[in-house]
Amino acid sequence: MAEAVILLAVKKIGVALGNETINQATSYFKKFVTQLTELQGSMGRIKRELRLMHEFLSRMDVRNRNNQTYEIWVEEVRMLVHRIEDIVDDYLHLVGHKQDTGWGTYLKKGFKRPNVLFSLNRIASSIKDAEANLVHLFQAKERWVWMAGGRATGSKSSSYIIETSRHLANISRSLDEDLVGVDENIRKLHEWLTSDELQREVIALHGMGGLGKTALAANVYRNEREKFECHAWVSISQTYSIKDVLKCLVTELDLKKKIQGNIGDMDTATLQNELKKFLMDQKYLIVLDDVWVPEAVNDLFSVFVSNLKGSRILVTTRIDGVAHLAFPDKRITLEPLSEKKSWELFCKTAFPRDKNHECPTKLTELAQQIVSKCEGLPLAIVSVGRLLFVRDKTKEEFRRIQNQLDWELINNPSLEHVRNILYLSYIYLPTHLKSCFLYCSLFPEDYLLKRKKLIRWWVAEGFVENRGGSTMEEVAEGYLMELVHRNMLELVERNPFGRIKSFRMHDIVRELAVDLCRRECFGRSYSYENKHGKFLEEKDERRLVIHKLDKNINQAISSECRSLRSLIILDEGTPSSSLLHLVADKCRYISVVDLTGLPIEKIPDAIGDLFNLRHLGLRGSKVKHLPNSIEKLSNLLTLDLCRSEILHVPDGIVKLTKLRHLFIEKANDLEARTFLCRTGIRIHKGLEKLTELQTLQGLEVQDEGCLRRLGELRQMRSIRIWGVKGSYCESLCESLQKMDFLSFLDINASGREEVLRLDGLNPLPPNIQSLSLCGRLAEAGMFLGSSAAEDQNNHSLHSMTLSWSQLVEDPFPSLSRWSNLTELIMTRAYVGEQFVFLPGWFPNLKNLDLIDMPDLKRLEIHDGAMTNLQDLTLVNLSGLIEVPSGIEFLPTLNDLGFVEITQDFFAALCQCDRIGHMQWWYTIREETDGDL
Repeated sequence: MAEAVILLAVKKIGVALGNETINQATSYFKKFVTQLTELQGSMGRIKRELRLMHEFLSRMDVRNRNNQTYEIWVEEVRMLVHRIEDIVDDYLHLVGHKQDTGWGTYLKKGFKRPNVLFSLNRIASSIKDAEANLVHLFQAKERWVWMAGGRATGSKSSSYIIETSRHLANISRSLDEDLVGVDENIRKLHEWLTSDELQREVIALHGMGGLGKTALAANVYRNEREKFECHAWVSISQTYSIKDVLKCLVTELDLKKKIQGNIGDMDTATLQNELKKFLMDQKYLIVLDDVWVPEAVNDLFSVFVSNLKGSRILVTTRIDGVAHLAFPDKRITLEPLSEKKSWELFCKTAFPRDKNHECPTKLTELAQQIVSKCEGLPLAIVSVGRLLFVRDKTKEEFRRIQNQLDWELINNPSLEHVRNILYLSYIYLPTHLKSCFLYCSLFPEDYLLKRKKLIRWWVAEGFVENRGGSTMEEVAEGYLMELVHRNMLELVERNPFGRIKSFRMHDIVRELAVDLCRRECFGRSYSYENKHGKFLEEKDERRLVIHKLDKNINQAISSECRSLRSLIILDEGTPSSSLLHLVADKCRYISVVDLTGLPIEKIPDAIGDLFNLRHLGLRGSKVKHLPNSIEKLSNLLTLDLCRSEILHVPDGIVKLTKLRHLFIEKANDLEARTFLCRTGIRIHKGLEKLTELQTLQGLEVQDEGCLRRLGELRQMRSIRIWGVKGSYCESLCESLQKMDFLSFLDINASGREEVLRLDGLNPLPPNIQSLSLCGRLAEAGMFLGSSAAEDQNNHSLHSMTLSWSQLVEDPFPSLSRWSNLTELIMTRAYVGEQFVFLPGWFPNLKNLDLIDMPDLKRLEIHDGAMTNLQDLTLVNLSGLIEVPSGIEFLPTLNDLGFVEITQDFFAALCQCDRIGHMQWWYTIREETDGDL
């Protein structure tokens, strides 16, 4: 993966040679033009060399991964590129801090004030050495590398990849007798293949590597192929050649005898014509196994004629885009096996000689732990089962395998095909996705990764490229979707708008990725519970994610983290009194620091010397003040102090003109049920200078002028505003209407009796997806039922939260016009006695929370209302005396909660036949709780 390291270095040099840096350097170093010109020239030549090297490695990495000499050469390249990155960072630091009056801080830290000429000469000399070493590495490659591998020619390399892919496909096909839990899928495939439909149809089997797509296809192909007049199976690698595929089809269809001439001498067009001519009158079955790109199928459609003979094409793929070549009703997405089916498959392979394939009782607990590690992946289960089949059936042996299963997956030759099948998915990732994928493996097993936070980390790390008019965050979300569509990451939850909210990495995939991280010096995860040897190996790891630490954290970081670019700590119990001081003093190149949840009270002044810092995450900390030196973090993109104890920010914060995400809120009530559950922070002047801001949570309104200046923040996507007075609303609405990209809007009144007059948002801006309003509403009915379009069905609003609205009239007749709503939360929003949901209302609503409305006595749901509701939570509705009428008309409800109810209402629930078939939970107001 050295190509990913090179790509990051190329971007860094691009910054050093960009107009902003060159102008600064020219201005600051007027007396040293010669040295500066030579330095910039060397950087430009290195950048060109690295771009060529990146392209070379992108093509050759796959073909030489078993070539030890090549691997040694790549490691040397990686080390040199890391050194180049350090030199460029030194240069950027020198340029960025030449104007600072704060060089005296170096004296406090044991550094001498740098002499400008000496520093420039030192950096220029280092760059020249790096340039010479780069040339030497290319010369060494020519002398030594190809002698070991013998795979220099393109044809041999291509053949090697194709043969490897075919070998893995053959292994997978041989597993078709071990299939478990696929009866329904076999039934569907049989039905689709043998139906009376005469049109040629494309059928897709889709899922991550190792789920058994090829084995399932092989089973069906073997049993159904004789029902077709001709049939063929072709395995397609990502480096497929259309001509090779066509020749394989000719061979599989046994056409060599029917075609005049040698097929080896035929060009692509001739082969296509011969196949098309033959298939025209045939009912054919073609299996295209392991397809990586839609073009592989599209290139063959001209051959696979639609001849109204009932022909079928069965495609297996890991890629979502390929699966979409089939109609939605002709796709099967394979899922991991259930716990029961996983155990059945394991016993079938580990104990084949036992008549009933039963695991000895003494081994059951250990065996189940081993199986759970495979997380329902059939290939891994079968492979581990066969590994244990040849081992002693003793508790000691099974415990040893269980303890070192991670090692076995990476090193055991008998599990190589498991590694290779999953490794192929990584190999064929584009360079820009490899770093993003490996980054996810730095987090603990089964860790739920959140889209927004991960994207901010990726952007800060420099993984994300600019693409046209899209923001880097939008591009990064595309990266994430691509990794999910490639089945490299598992989607766990979507938000109310249908976007990815959380996801995880399969354990087996993660273990392979962790090994890649180690070998590529990409990064390291650390936990004192499983540490071995040194805190960090001396291999120049650039990223560290700490899961759990002991009391020696400071000593470990102090001695090992000089080269760190990223530090993320997940253990909120980590000793932290001097941790941030240590990072500020020792990690001069660092770009990501995320210490979310740690009880840090003070940010040191030295934080301003971290010239490379792009992400500072102190969410949930005890920080009350920011030092004035924060204004020196000119590259900062994200500052996260949400739910901290922050009281104010220095005026200099408006100098952070690259800032994209600013979270500055003090948390008063984590349950968000009091009126002032959080407190925003005032920015006294200059807010309009932060023109790159996309997220601002949350701003405390100082005066009406502050709200007028908000309109200059045209890139804003998400904003939360506190302390809004009714008299300010006109200016607020005018500013919000200028934010063309705004999708999340949260407005909070300055007091319970303050009335929000938001008619200036009528109609609501078309891109708003989430709207939250806290405070009384003027003309609520008109506003809540308004839309930017005449047809509310076309509006993007999906989530609405109303708090402390104190509405007298039932708001649902107005709200029901927002038919795309998927989430609706109401806290102290209504003082009436009854809610009625009529047929046809809220057809897409999935989540409804009604909270703290003591006057509500009756809730009535008509048949045909909220037909897709999944979660209904009723919290502290003390006036409710009977179980909601019509609750049985909610066919999709799977989470029904009654919170802070009385004993009398609990008794009514227990006696209610209408919810007898439902799963529901409750808490009693006296704080005892339970489940039914």
